[in-house]
Amino acid sequence: MKPRRMDRALLEAVELEYEVRGAGEPVVLIHPGHFADWFTPLLDEPALTQHYRVLWYHRVGCAGSSHIAGSVSLAQHAAHCRSLMRHLGIERAHVVGHSSSGNVALQLALDAPDAVHSLAILEPALYSVRSAQTSRAFVGTAVQLYRTGDKAGAVDTFLRGVCGSGYRAVLDQALPGAFDQHVADADTFFGQELPALQQWSFLREDARRIAQPVLAVIGARSQELDPIWVERQELLLSWLPNVEPFVLPAATHLLQVQNPRGMAEGLTTFFARHPIAASS
Repeated sequence: MKPRRMDRALLEAVELEYEVRGAGEPVVLIHPGHFADWFTPLLDEPALTQHYRVLWYHRVGCAGSSHIAGSVSLAQHAAHCRSLMRHLGIERAHVVGHSSSGNVALQLALDAPDAVHSLAILEPALYSVRSAQTSRAFVGTAVQLYRTGDKAGAVDTFLRGVCGSGYRAVLDQALPGAFDQHVADADTFFGQELPALQQWSFLREDARRIAQPVLAVIGARSQELDPIWVERQELLLSWLPNVEPFVLPAATHLLQVQNPRGMAEGLTTFFARHPIAASS
């Protein structure tokens, strides 16, 4: 995968790579974990970029954005997103978060509700949901591999656990070279992201504070691979006061990497039902 030419924003103590495409109401894409380019397939979907101004960026610790020592909380990631929005003159946006960045998007809605017009939450990493039907032992195995220095094995083990055994062929076809970038950024994921997720709290009373329209997205194949995705989806549907479900056909946790057109169409249909202009 060729390195993308991205703009850079200096935001107080951190610098973030970003790209803006299209025109219209702003949409902010927050990539999952250290999987920095998992939203790029959406940028080639005209259903999205011909109707919306799409901002995507690399979070701290990923690709060419600042790599910083020590812990980075999900609230800090949410603050970075808000700072980047302000830097670009975006006061209010449709915000999309995938996996651990679904958590970041939820945190942004709690911390800066005026900045979030609507939310699309794509299979968030709600660690408070403990499934009785499935094991997350692969996470511990991946962490142990990382600690022994086998970063590639750690990333592979984790992705097999969350996306299924066939993930690599899909990833390599859609985003050639992305796996190598994931390995390069493994310190961010195992050293910062996983601890931040385990420390993050999201309770029913927090969910009740999120009044914005929310699209809760789950992959059709995720439902078959692991019951925990269904349980997390059900939690969002039962806790959030203004939420609707969307099942992305033919997709595992890779979601828009696997079915970008279906995701683009699902998102734009949702955004069109909840236009920013109507609230101004």
